[in-house]
Amino acid sequence: MYDRILIRFGDLTLKGKNQNDFIRQLYKMLEEKLAGLPVVLEKKHDHAYVLLNGYDYNLVIDRLNLVAGIYSYSLVKKIARDLEVLKVEALNYVNELVTKPTTFKIETKRADKSFPLQSPAISKEISSYILKNNKLVKVDVHNPELEIRIEVRSDGIYLFNGQIRGLGGYPTGIAGKGLLMLSGGIDSPVAGFLAMKQGIKIECIHFESTPLTSIESAQKVIDLVKKMAKYAPGNKILLHMVPFKNMHMALLDKVPESYNITIMRRMMYRIATKVAEKNNDLVLINGESVGQVASQTLQSMATINEVTNIPVIRPLATYDKVDIIALSRKIDAFNISIKPFEDCCTVYVPKAPATAPKAYRARHYEEAFDFNTLVEEAVNNTKSIWVSTDTDLDLSMYGLEVGEAIAEYNKTK
Repeated sequence: MYDRILIRFGDLTLKGKNQNDFIRQLYKMLEEKLAGLPVVLEKKHDHAYVLLNGYDYNLVIDRLNLVAGIYSYSLVKKIARDLEVLKVEALNYVNELVTKPTTFKIETKRADKSFPLQSPAISKEISSYILKNNKLVKVDVHNPELEIRIEVRSDGIYLFNGQIRGLGGYPTGIAGKGLLMLSGGIDSPVAGFLAMKQGIKIECIHFESTPLTSIESAQKVIDLVKKMAKYAPGNKILLHMVPFKNMHMALLDKVPESYNITIMRRMMYRIATKVAEKNNDLVLINGESVGQVASQTLQSMATINEVTNIPVIRPLATYDKVDIIALSRKIDAFNISIKPFEDCCTVYVPKAPATAPKAYRARHYEEAFDFNTLVEEAVNNTKSIWVSTDTDLDLSMYGLEVGEAIAEYNKTK
């Protein structure tokens, strides 16, 4: 029934002088995600077609749903520029879609003005032919159950029904690069997905505290990055694993319990800032949502943010938890995120954490130990790994600390 998919770019066509850069990046992402399929990407100025060549369009749609920057797409049948052929094909199209009494409307766009009939006349001709030959349908131009669209172009006539929303946003990578502070929970992978959807290419940083935390906690993070990598350029994301155990132990020993999470987050921001600067990441990204936990009150955010001069993006700042969970399920991360393995932010949660911590108090408590040396140690011993959709790293197989396991794994790749 369908021989191609029409892809619409939406807001990309409003980007003025930058329009070509946005569309070029979108085509690059489309080519990557469609690689290996027996289809052809046909590029136009303000839209594109995927020629199916008999391939299952559902499988193509699965790939298109990984590409940010697509506003919508439609399943399309292309036919010859002939009114009589159009009548027959439109009737066949309706016959396949309609199995019970249905109201319909024909909407025509004559992009090629050389076609002899104008848009209203085409719609009238096709509607009349369908009404004569299908007794289940009647016309309703105001609130139809079925709206058939016809586009007349110079290379043919395109017949389709409705639009399927794409991811929207902008092509991943067009906005530059950011560093996602990734825990093993629900929120941060969703924040990473939303950042990519708005054009940011992400790297990830995770603070692991084995053996204070389990090896499974670190494995969760790798598995979450694999899920996000589906949406990334090249189907891969660089993950930085920071050894946080020594800093973690110092915090538990030197910092009052109520300020432990606040100062832990300040240390993470200090380390993430240095890693971002080394890797030319322009922003930090995290999964914080205002007020969900003690460390995410506005007072906490202000006190924690004090230690970095890099912009911090919080895509989930105003999201309800139920909406975050829905997005987590959408990107297939939820079942990994809820595995019962705690990271260093959750394994020793204070009974009464400060919900309105003061920066001057945090600075005072930090004077109790040499945190700068521990920060440098963590940065210098960070191990990085490219995680792709087919990465097969299983940390538990190595019997080593996380950093050593990654180093050994990288030798085999």
